[in-house]
Amino acid sequence: MKLIEYFKNFLDRSVNLNSSRITLLDERTTAITNFLKESDLLKDNFVDIIPQGSYAHKTIIKPVRSTDEFDADVLLELEEFEDWEACDYVEKLYELFRSRAIYREKVGRKTRCVTIDYANDFHIDIVPYLKRHGSNYVTNRRDNSYELTDPEKFTEWLDEKNRVTKHHFVKVIRLLKYLRDYKRTFAIKSIILSTIVGEQVNDVALLENPNCYDDIPTTLYTIMKKLKAYVQQYQIMPTINDPGQTGENFGDRWHQDGWANFRNKMIFYADKVVEAYEESDKEKSLTKWREIFGEDFKKAEAVNEQRSEASNTALVRFDQTEQQITDLGIPVNMNPVYQVRMIGRVTKKTGFREYDLNTQGNKVSTGRYINFRISRCTVPQPYQVYWKTLNRGNEAINHNCVRGQVVSGGETHQEPTSFRGNHYVECFIVKDGICVAKDRQSVIII
Repeated sequence: MKLIEYFKNFLDRSVNLNSSRITLLDERTTAITNFLKESDLLKDNFVDIIPQGSYAHKTIIKPVRSTDEFDADVLLELEEFEDWEACDYVEKLYELFRSRAIYREKVGRKTRCVTIDYANDFHIDIVPYLKRHGSNYVTNRRDNSYELTDPEKFTEWLDEKNRVTKHHFVKVIRLLKYLRDYKRTFAIKSIILSTIVGEQVNDVALLENPNCYDDIPTTLYTIMKKLKAYVQQYQIMPTINDPGQTGENFGDRWHQDGWANFRNKMIFYADKVVEAYEESDKEKSLTKWREIFGEDFKKAEAVNEQRSEASNTALVRFDQTEQQITDLGIPVNMNPVYQVRMIGRVTKKTGFREYDLNTQGNKVSTGRYINFRISRCTVPQPYQVYWKTLNRGNEAINHNCVRGQVVSGGETHQEPTSFRGNHYVECFIVKDGICVAKDRQSVIII
């Protein structure tokens, strides 16, 4: 059985990084950004701080054990210093943090980054990042070399996988990372895991079964079956190409023994997922899911949910203005042949560059504007476009500005970034009075 509510509770309570830690991470990142941007050393060459890795992909999970930490990676984009060699970027960045008392005992350095360690809870890796000769590079202080990379393109690729799966892909990645850290029966770097699993996601699955990504357990079921079929093809570790199209083989960061063990465990766990999902008896299905994820896999107690809801209602009153497209009398019949994609581009602001939202994990600071446009639509003309902006989080609620109304519009739509929180914008394509395609872009305002 699907046990959708069990999955939601399990993610909320045991897997997802708690909101207080996310807020603290964002605050620390903002403080580091301001420090670097205003420093005498970097202020003339500072371009931006860009989330990357699990921080950008929204796949960071709560540490499973009390001794575990989580980490966040950011790119420090700089204009190239004419008199610096590749090895100077990490070294001088390290010296800069050492010069500040608040960071002196927290800072360390690795081959490609400087690390700020916060009291055994999490650390932030700051990676110097340059655009030179039309390509993107990080710096290697040990080899004194520039290494080709394109993490923004990787983040864009992963965001597309998330949209294909109706925004369930990142939740599946979190579940698999939890499985890795909880069971400790296999080891794999997060970027390699995201790449291998992401390669199992495509639009063809929707043509075969339009409902294959409808919810979290169904998406997990669909992906694990495809992952099993994939790993069964390769007893010898295959080439794992960087989706950022740098030409790098991520397999070079791994080894055959690790692949062989991962292959065996994915076959094993895929079979377990299929058994749990296809089991029609609820208690038997629950037992099978718990064999995979442990005893914390359970449904939230109704009494606690009621108390929480009552408590939240008592704290603040706001107008619940959210609409669905059906509230306008428009029926929904999604056609997997039809696709629409929109791109939000953050406009330029003094001291900050413009960028496509999905290349930076859909993160943006307050006080900016985002121009959304339909970048691709396979629905034949004529059709109508509708837009929806939903604000979430305490700031929007306290200002009574949740919004969420569905409004008619054109091919473009602009929104300000006014309130911190995890929001989203949706566009709907309506043809002959029926909604046949839609897309959603997360907007994480920090």
